[in-house]
Amino acid sequence: MNYFDHAATTPMRPEVLEAMTPYFLEQYGNPSSIHGIGRTARAALDESRRTLARFIGATPNEIVFTSGGTESDNYALFGAAEANAHKGKHLVTTKVEHHAVLHAMEQLEHDGFDVTYLDVDSTGAVSVEAVRAALRDETILVSVMYGNNEVGTIQPIAEIGEVLRDHQALFHTDAVQALGTETIDVKALGVDLLSASAHKINGPKGIGFLFMKTGVKLATRSFGGQQERKRRAGTENVPGAVGFKTAAALIMAERSERVAEYHQLAETLLQRLDLLGVDYEVNGANRLPHIVNLYLPGIDLEPFLIMMDMRGVAISSGSACTAGSIEPSHVLTAMFGASERTKQSVRISFGQGNTMHDVEQLAERLADVVSTFTNGVRK
Repeated sequence: MNYFDHAATTPMRPEVLEAMTPYFLEQYGNPSSIHGIGRTARAALDESRRTLARFIGATPNEIVFTSGGTESDNYALFGAAEANAHKGKHLVTTKVEHHAVLHAMEQLEHDGFDVTYLDVDSTGAVSVEAVRAALRDETILVSVMYGNNEVGTIQPIAEIGEVLRDHQALFHTDAVQALGTETIDVKALGVDLLSASAHKINGPKGIGFLFMKTGVKLATRSFGGQQERKRRAGTENVPGAVGFKTAAALIMAERSERVAEYHQLAETLLQRLDLLGVDYEVNGANRLPHIVNLYLPGIDLEPFLIMMDMRGVAISSGSACTAGSIEPSHVLTAMFGASERTKQSVRISFGQGNTMHDVEQLAERLADVVSTFTNGVRK
């Protein structure tokens, strides 16, 4: 199987599993315990927090471990809204956010908050001026994702951060998809809250973090012990944190090489499709280097993906959270309206292990399957 769905999840690296294993078997202590085995677990947790803080230009105390990107997004949005409702009840986001943000915003609307959903252009980008125009005196939170998980478009986060510098609104970004390829500095970006997840960078599932800028107060979303400086109750996932730290350290060492490789894979794919006469258009612009979203006119999406799978190629229709749904992509709908494009586009996403040979095979098989929907006619 040639796996080209790394935007959905990535295989865990052997080095990550090796680093985690002792904390399942020998060093299994609760980091809140004061005995030696507990202190060993605490030391591993603290070192993981320090490494992940360096990964995004934060301080260790600004890292709150969570169960992943969805919890981080939910904690940021609900926590910020509830803690700051006395200052206003207006929130701002975009129409192309991950469902972890959009569905949270819908619930906040149900809870009495007013949400502005910003349009994007045909490349999937929101304008800085649109954010500026949406702000009100009572705006308390702006949430704009760093890089889109379906089409890869990178948003102008630093510029939006500058707009919000003198405004009361907290600024949250979902950086889950961008974490492995983009150099992230929370201070330069001007964000107050940032969500991240390990399984997008060849780490384990079930562990993520929320960056909380020093001084930011969020309403507590879980109750119990005093873990994570009273910000998230529950015994910490020490093996997961160690795995996240290890994956992040590997990415930091390899990022520039990986990014160059992904650009080359994407360029090779498109060149090969051109040579094979495949009719396609690329969705999105200024994209994350590992994501290529293609509009393939004339295909029937679900059978297309099944036929690709039968030929040993794993790709997707976009967000993994909507897999199996016949509804058109909300991201492509925001970009293009209710057109056939929203139901005839596929996402190809690269990751560790993909080779030029794999990409050439992908192009050949994709061209073959496309031809079955277009009666063998190519451009």
